Amino acid sequence: MTDYRTLDQITVEYFTQHPEEIDEFLQETFADYAQDGDSATLLSALRIIARVKGISTMAEEVGMTRQGLQKALSAKGNPRLDNINAIMRAMGYQLMPHRVENASL
Repeated sequence: MTDYRTLDQITVEYFTQHPEEIDEFLQETFADYAQDGDSATLLSALRIIARVKGISTMAEEVGMTRQGLQKALSAKGNPRLDNINAIMRAMGYQLMPHRVENASL
């Protein structure tokens, strides 16, 4: 029986070998999320980068259990903003507002 790898596994392997491309990946992911609001895709991207950085290490830095972090970043996860902020900081990023052109206040 052939043991096939999932797309997530291949993506984790890619970013492990090419960490310099994580910044652009996250920027594009957040830009897409700002346009379409697809939280499942955003959480999937964060889950991939968490795996690259190490789920256990990330969970410890965030102050969550490994299972709690995996659940928060699952497709059905609904993490609180403070959890997302902590996860982003553990990845070496911060959430920052970006003005949308032609947006009214």
